Amino acid sequence: MTQSTIVYGFHALHSRLRHHPQSVQQIYLDATRQDARMKDLLTLIQAAGLGVHRVSAQRLAGLAGTTHHQGVVAQVGPIRLPTDLDELVIQAGTGLLLLVLDGVQDPHNLGACLRVADAMGAHAVVAPRDRSVALSSTVAKVASGAAETVPYLTVTNLARTLRELKDHAVWVVGTANEAPSSLAQSTLEGPLAWVLGAEGSGLRRLTREACDQLVQIPMYGTVDSLNVSVAAGICLYETRRRCPLPHPANESDPEAT
Repeated sequence: MTQSTIVYGFHALHSRLRHHPQSVQQIYLDATRQDARMKDLLTLIQAAGLGVHRVSAQRLAGLAGTTHHQGVVAQVGPIRLPTDLDELVIQAGTGLLLLVLDGVQDPHNLGACLRVADAMGAHAVVAPRDRSVALSSTVAKVASGAAETVPYLTVTNLARTLRELKDHAVWVVGTANEAPSSLAQSTLEGPLAWVLGAEGSGLRRLTREACDQLVQIPMYGTVDSLNVSVAAGICLYETRRRCPLPHPANESDPEAT
């Protein structure tokens, strides 16, 4: 039997329909919602040759497990993203960019990290299997479609994985508030892996020791730490500022309620 999951929200379904329409099995829409955004979604659904079920908001909440579904819920099958980190590293070559998360267990943070990783052209998000949140409907909703485009790879031993990345000539940069070097002093050339810990706990000792360089994000206000997805956005953007992609994506999909 084909495994299926639930995704909800406009962004998540838009992304599925654009990138993996064959994975969409059933679509449920709020029977009372007839606004322009819903009509645009229906046009996309019809172009994919799919039908819809018009149901109540209560039925949608039951399917999604939340009331924050925006009137859009879909049952989807699995999609094929890279699952082997070694193969991904080899295929990406010198342009490799990874986001590594150590101890991030909040689904909203993971979803936001996937979203910023997609925006900045990262090849994958990597996390330890025993200290990370799993992909879920909440993650997919917050990721706004990025869960369908950015591989999320979990590994058994993160420190060992970082050492193996270094064997592939990947430069591994971690963030730490007490690091002697600032983001501006970081080396961001060639294949690169950014390593970030959860807000508060930061990187574990073995993870730190596996990094080639530790840098801090300068803080000029009164707060002394950043949410991990915000920090990831800053680090990945600085990478792309120095080493922009040849053909950056210009398509925008502004969020709406």
